Amino acid sequence: MNKFRACFVFTILASLTACTTNPYTNERQASKAAIYGGGAAVLCGLVGAAESSKHARNAALGCGLVGAGVGAYMDVQEAKLREQLAGTGVSISREGDNIRLIMPGNVTFETDKYYVKSSFYSVLNSVGTVLAKYHDTTLRVTGHTDSTGTIDYNQDLSEKRARSVADYLASQGVARERLYVEGVGPSQPIADNESNAGRAQNRRVELYILPKV
Repeated sequence: MNKFRACFVFTILASLTACTTNPYTNERQASKAAIYGGGAAVLCGLVGAAESSKHARNAALGCGLVGAGVGAYMDVQEAKLREQLAGTGVSISREGDNIRLIMPGNVTFETDKYYVKSSFYSVLNSVGTVLAKYHDTTLRVTGHTDSTGTIDYNQDLSEKRARSVADYLASQGVARERLYVEGVGPSQPIADNESNAGRAQNRRVELYILPKV
């Protein structure tokens, strides 16, 4: 019992001290890691109350996951997305605690159009379901184009495509206040614009899933 009581007290203390300063208000606030740690403390206390039961052993495993904080939260979300998006053409990469989805333009839109293809609805439905469930994140939706055409035209197209994806996700229950939308035209290529294959890679919408801090 003493070990579990110690776990409970230690994690509560960590939760109280693990604060961040909001850069907009200059107020001190609990970080997400602290909130998750607080949840771990409660769970540890429950385990300590019934440490001999099978339920307590299962709860202890949960305690470890919750206590792991933001990284574990994003791990589970990434796994769900990979499961849902396998074989869809959408690529997923992990960058620290951030998750990046790349939606190819030829899969998502008709040529020179910005309305999402109806054939892509089911893919965005899957993305929206996961994002609505794991809501402790902010979402940056960025439209990209290749270098063909004028800068102004590509800038406008990239913004409209990003907005279309964001609007569709909002229609699937993703809160609009979580969505930040931008278009960057051809300014951030990921391949050589001198080839057809390279230009095809550059025409895309990227979704960054970022943990709240």
